[in-house]
Amino acid sequence: MNFNNVKVPKVPGGGAASALIKLGIVGGLGLYGAMNSLYNVEGGHRAIVFNRIVGVKDKVYPEGTHLMVPWFERPVIYDVRARPHLVESTSGSRDLQMTGYLVVLGSADTSIDTGSLATYSKRLNLAFLPVKIGLRVLTRPVPDQLPTIYRTLGENYNERVLPSIIHETLKAVVAQYNASQLITQRESVSREIRKILTERAANFNIALDDVSITSLTFGREFTAAIEAKQVAAQEAERAKFVVEKAEQDKRSAIIRAQGEAKSAQLIGQAIANNPAFITLRKIEASREIAQTIANSANRVFLNSNDLLLNLQEMTLENASGRK
Repeated sequence: MNFNNVKVPKVPGGGAASALIKLGIVGGLGLYGAMNSLYNVEGGHRAIVFNRIVGVKDKVYPEGTHLMVPWFERPVIYDVRARPHLVESTSGSRDLQMTGYLVVLGSADTSIDTGSLATYSKRLNLAFLPVKIGLRVLTRPVPDQLPTIYRTLGENYNERVLPSIIHETLKAVVAQYNASQLITQRESVSREIRKILTERAANFNIALDDVSITSLTFGREFTAAIEAKQVAAQEAERAKFVVEKAEQDKRSAIIRAQGEAKSAQLIGQAIANNPAFITLRKIEASREIAQTIANSANRVFLNSNDLLLNLQEMTLENASGRK
């Protein structure tokens, strides 16, 4: 059977369906292009654009909504606000061996020269004691240099740069100070760290807004040496107090003995110059005894000869005769 001469009837509306399909395709492509040709840059952010043909563009896009060519271009958005980074590093100070030695000995052996400290520190097993420093750094990328940062470091520039330069800077700065200076000159140490870190980070187009030391701890050996020094200082102060007290007691005894000797001398001179001095003392003693008896609630029988109550028999002639 020959089908070549068979006529196929035309379906009404075939051209309209084809037109609708084409319109749908064009509309879908247009909607895709409209949705992917716009991007937003939020506050505190900046954007750069990567083009599949020319690479990274040098222009930095500020906050707001921007246009791009779909598929050919891709935005890379950076947060340019300052972000904190907490880093802890373990290092050694300049002369912690000598510091540990002096702490152990206290103030009793300050005459030892510096050259012999290393030998004594080896005997005391005081090795290079560690110092653990916690640092808080506020960093942000330089907005105008974002294309360079993306080309050289990528998006995670902080993880690639900051840990290495912070640890190296801490070790270099801490090594210039001894243990006591790290405590007493903390602000100076922080300022020196900030200066060096700012210069190092500027080479990578990273800005530092603030650098502060959050923690400063020493090893157990140094802590034990500090406690030993405090105990030795307290014992020295206690011994000093004992010596001063003994000296004061000695002076008091001397002064008391001198006073008693002077008193005895004056009494002897008074008796020699005036025999009635003994009679006066007897009268004073009798008065005190009489006052005590008068104030007592009990009856008391006394011997007047023994208690100096026979005042009527006392005469200056008898006192001078006894002498």
